[in-house]
Amino acid sequence: MSEITAAAVKQLREKTGAGMMECKNALVQAQGNEDKAIDILRKRGLASAKKREGRIAAEGIVGQYIHMGGKVGVLVEVNCETDFVARGEEFQQLVKDIAMHIAAAEPRYVSREDVPVEAIDKEREIAQAQATNDPKNANKPDQVVEKIVDGRLNKFYEEAVLLDQPFVKEPAKTVGELVTEKVAKTGERITIRRFTRYKMGEGLERRDDNFGGEVASLVG
Repeated sequence: MSEITAAAVKQLREKTGAGMMECKNALVQAQGNEDKAIDILRKRGLASAKKREGRIAAEGIVGQYIHMGGKVGVLVEVNCETDFVARGEEFQQLVKDIAMHIAAAEPRYVSREDVPVEAIDKEREIAQAQATNDPKNANKPDQVVEKIVDGRLNKFYEEAVLLDQPFVKEPAKTVGELVTEKVAKTGERITIRRFTRYKMGEGLERRDDNFGGEVASLVG
């Protein structure tokens, strides 16, 4: 069987709109044959999502999740195409799950496209320095080191980007793959537009009640 490369997975994802893991699994099952992989995804109801990307998703709801007795709160806007789907139990549960996930996983961006270029450049620079300074990579070809850097950059996306994060309820799938599954079930385009996460006291200076140290400094 031919090796399943990241480029092949990415290309299949662009053609079908299915999630990264779904595309990889389909390619493995199809032994690297893209056409067969597309057929596999279509049979699973996942390859049709791409066709809906051009349609307008202007309906939806703003969901919320409050955790830890009001210490953490999330507001998230999730859009779909019709009010009928927005009022449906499956869509509303999706929004609740996404809000809960945001509260737990603390993403900074919705998608990779939302990450500022300067942030990506900084992460790549750090990853490059780490790979270069690692003695284990001293004799490795440049292209191998570059793959290591790409891998570390992907790790950054998994930590910071909502759609790339493993879904807290089912870590085997990403939030993006969860949304794609719902697109296949509802027959409508679904997008996560924006979110805000609040944490009680975040950004505020806290009083340091180190009275012993304060007294010692005065006496000294």
